[in-house]
Order: sequence, then C-alpha cells, then structure tokens
Amino acid sequence: MSKTIFFHTEEINFIIKNKKGLRIWLSELAETEQKIIGELNYIFCSDEYLLKVNKDHLNHDYYTDVITFDYCENDIISGDIFISVDRIKDNAKTFKKTIENELNRVMAHGLLHLMGYKDKCEEDEKEMREMEEFALNLLDK
Repeated sequence: MSKTIFFHTEEINFIIKNKKGLRIWLSELAETEQKIIGELNYIFCSDEYLLKVNKDHLNHDYYTDVITFDYCENDIISGDIFISVDRIKDNAKTFKKTIENELNRVMAHGLLHLMGYKDKCEEDEKEMREMEEFALNLLDK
C-alpha cells in the first residue's frame, strides 16, 4: 500500500513547507510502532473553523489546537487531523517555541492519537508529551 499523506487548508491562507520531508518524517514515526500510513489528511484551518468542527462533531464548545478523526484499520493508519493555525501561533508564543516547532508537535500529536496514544489522564498525557518529544527528535535527525 502506498503511503498517502495530504495537506489541505480550509478558509485560511497557509502554506506548508517541505511537504516531502514531513511525509517522510510522519511515515517514519508510524513505522517506529510497526504501523504504516494508509490515507492521512492534515487540514489546516482557523480557530473558528475548528470550533465549528468541535461543536458539530464532538459536541464540545471550546477552542482547541487539534482534532483527530480515526479511520484506522489494524496497523494501517488513516484519519483526518484538523489543526488550528491560530492556536499554533498562540501556543508557540505561550510556550516560547517557534511556530514551526509547535506545528510539528501538533502534527505528531494527531498522528500519535491515531497510533493509540491518549492524553485524557495525567499518566497518559505524560506519555503523550514524551512521544511528542521523541517525534520532534526523530525529525531533527
């Protein structure tokens, strides 16, 4: 099965740089858990767009940086990962990171959810943060 990772935008102007490198990195991250990419869609959008997705599909009335819809089957990773570029920019300032670093962290976060990682309790959140760091270090190699 060929790996297919797509990058889309909804209602914003946003350009993803180094798509080929990101595809390789995300595929390598999946492979660290013996998973392969089926079809993975990253959709970059505004806070308002993602808030509407959050309300309409999850019945949550709050802003978030990422929402992941899981279409995985066995070890084949497929899904839609919506990312708010507005949240990425704000979080980068808050955590004193570059926008690119925060964007990469959230892209990895969405993929990690599809790989089975959770973040609803403190222990799971700690493991998720460790895996995000692992992913960012994998990107830097």
